[in-house]
Formats: sequence, C-alpha cells, structure tokens
Amino acid sequence: MATIDSIVVATDGSESVSRAVGVALDVAERFDAAVHVLSVVDTGEIDSSPEQLRSELADALERQAHEALAAVDDRADRPVTTAIRKGRPADEIVAYAREEELDAVAVGTRGRHGENRLLVGSVAERVVRTAPVPVLTVRQLDAEE
Repeated sequence: MATIDSIVVATDGSESVSRAVGVALDVAERFDAAVHVLSVVDTGEIDSSPEQLRSELADALERQAHEALAAVDDRADRPVTTAIRKGRPADEIVAYAREEELDAVAVGTRGRHGENRLLVGSVAERVVRTAPVPVLTVRQLDAEE
C-alpha cells in the first residue's frame, strides 16, 4: 500500500474549497503527513481586468490569498507550510507539487449536476490531467447532502 508523507491543498478561501481542506487535513492526520497549503493569485484574472484597476485587484487578491492560508493554518492540528504563487492556478498547483516533491494534491471542485453527470471545475480538471501525483478532488456538498 502506498503511503502519503506529504500533501498540498490548494485554497482560494472560498466556501467551495472548505470541504477539500477538511479532507486534506484528515488524510494528513491518518498518514501523519506533512501539510502544504497553497493559494494562487490568478494573474489571468488581473490581466483581463481594466488597466486602471489591475494594481488594486492584485492587492486584493494577494490579501485574499494570505487570509485563505491563515484560515487553513488556524484549522489545522499540525504545522503547515504555506505558499502563495502567481500565475495560472492549475499550472502553479502542479508546479508546486513537482518542486516540493509532494505525494498528493487535494483540490476542491465547483461541481454542478447536469444531464446525470458531474462537471468538474476547469482548475481541478487540469490538475488531475497534468499532476505527477495522485489528485484528490473533493466536491462541496449541498446543504441536504
């Protein structure tokens, strides 16, 4: 049986990622694994905004990333390694997992039901397709689930 010595969970601080954080922390506890928490400032979002707003948006996204990391750190029962990267979220998550030689990645999905299938968010889908390690995708449950 494979072991997980380290896991990275990607967070943007949104409610839809909250369950993924919890699952990643549970996996880390079960395997006594090191926890890395990564937040990516999406430069595509900044670049596509009006030029006069880019600096303000970049600052706001950076603040949001710091808050997202702090929230996971507060929630964890063990020390966590935190990092903020800038770029395309999926690419940065995969690059971070490679560079840090991590054993697993956990990401939330913004899944929607449609035609009896689950459509996985584009970031999660790209991470699954390109990551060199297993990826745990975690869907946020609806209130009645």
